[in-house]
Amino acid sequence: MRELPSKTTEVLVVGGGVAGLSAAITASESADTLALLKGGRQETATAWAQGGMAVAWGADDRPELHARDTLSVAAGLGDPEVTDSVVRGGREVLDRWLDWGGQFDHEEGKRLSLAREGGHSVARIIHSGDRTGQEIQRLLQHQAAGMPRLSVLEHTFVVDLITEGDAVRGAIAWAPGRGLFAVWAGSTILCTGGAGQVYRETTNPPAATGDGLAMAYRAGAVLSGMEFVQFHPTVLYVAGMSRVLISEVARGEGAVLRNRKGERFMPTEHPDAELAPRDVVSRSIVRQLSSVRDTHVYLDMRDLPEDTVRERFPGIDQACREFGIDITKDMIPVHPACHYMIGGIATDEHARTSLDGLYACGESASSGLHGANRMGSNSLLEGGVLGHRAGLDAAGSGRVPVLSADEPVISARRVLGDLDLGDLDNALRSLMWRLVGIERDGAGLGAALERLALWNQVLASREFGDPSGWMLANKLLVGDLIARAALERTESRGTHFRRDFDGLDDEQWRCDLDIMRPGTP
Repeated sequence: MRELPSKTTEVLVVGGGVAGLSAAITASESADTLALLKGGRQETATAWAQGGMAVAWGADDRPELHARDTLSVAAGLGDPEVTDSVVRGGREVLDRWLDWGGQFDHEEGKRLSLAREGGHSVARIIHSGDRTGQEIQRLLQHQAAGMPRLSVLEHTFVVDLITEGDAVRGAIAWAPGRGLFAVWAGSTILCTGGAGQVYRETTNPPAATGDGLAMAYRAGAVLSGMEFVQFHPTVLYVAGMSRVLISEVARGEGAVLRNRKGERFMPTEHPDAELAPRDVVSRSIVRQLSSVRDTHVYLDMRDLPEDTVRERFPGIDQACREFGIDITKDMIPVHPACHYMIGGIATDEHARTSLDGLYACGESASSGLHGANRMGSNSLLEGGVLGHRAGLDAAGSGRVPVLSADEPVISARRVLGDLDLGDLDNALRSLMWRLVGIERDGAGLGAALERLALWNQVLASREFGDPSGWMLANKLLVGDLIARAALERTESRGTHFRRDFDGLDDEQWRCDLDIMRPGTP
């Protein structure tokens, strides 16, 4: 392999959403930091987030209650210590953002306006209309721009991690017009987001292709909870059009779900009705659709005050108007879609992974906060709290970039030939939606794994020269990891539902399911 051009930095951050920017800003306060962004600065899942950030802020709330709610939704697999630590860190993050000029909704006077979502026993969601992610993205980008020791490279794809034994020494990246280059780093923080693009129906941006999960697995890191994928129950469904998330906050404000006969069905499915955990609502919708062979149900906001609806949900209002839907007069056609990767790279409460020098936070990590099911609006909380802690630990670790005498090896394959990447990508996403989706069974998972093995074999002897091929290889690997974990967990828990094992098995499965690359010590 030819010698690659190289850069060095004390801390390397991969990703530019809430976790990545929080880590980069904190690390750069005391260390030279380089952030690599796969796309542009707005092309993150954070920028797409509607609902808000959960934080124990109100007079009727406290961290202990927030932690209790989080652990209840986590279906027995949440880590109590991590959960307590993260929810207690929320107030500090919010104070920091407010000091930086964060613009969040307020009630009359100066009190922050708080919303409620499923699983929360009180209103604790701070928000900025239904575009909270955009405001957080703006705020953090503005703060990052003023950090003299922070450099940011956009449109730079990270292909693989550079490893030396059980340590990570940086990464190999690619940029248009520049090609491949090596970044040697004392510490590397993966904040690459989720893997929603593995599924046909998703709320995630195009960049959510599981790259961090795949490269960490190839490097030998422990991954955990890969069977737990959260599907959001209410996504605008108009055939042939892109999917638009209809925030859970709408149900928190009083919107209800109805079938095509106009009947409300959630009160008979769960005591909390529309505010039941997302996995319950998603499966209830699937059963409704299966019974009548339909493509969608309806979210009804017509009984909510018109002024409140338009002021509270301007983004949803605008998106629906583009399809001729007036949310104050018409019911909104919705169905579930893949929304959040709960499993990921296993970390501790400081975002440290099983590999020396490697950290992970945000959606690419499995910190123990979400367990088997994520409670709404805890993701921005996790990104802010653990991103900050990752930056602190990485910058204070004392590790310095060490250039190896050996040229780094790219373990992600390159692909040449007449392979139709688009066709294979569509086939992958359809397969995952049908057989590794909201409801699963052993026969379907086994069939999916056979097909995934065949497709991976097809790629094994080919070479890629640009990110389209690398992303497909990553998606195939992540799809295989999800299906493998889902087949192994022979119970139904949280977001993981097996038709052939309908029920909890605490004796065998009240534990995390870890996955490592074969041959890893």
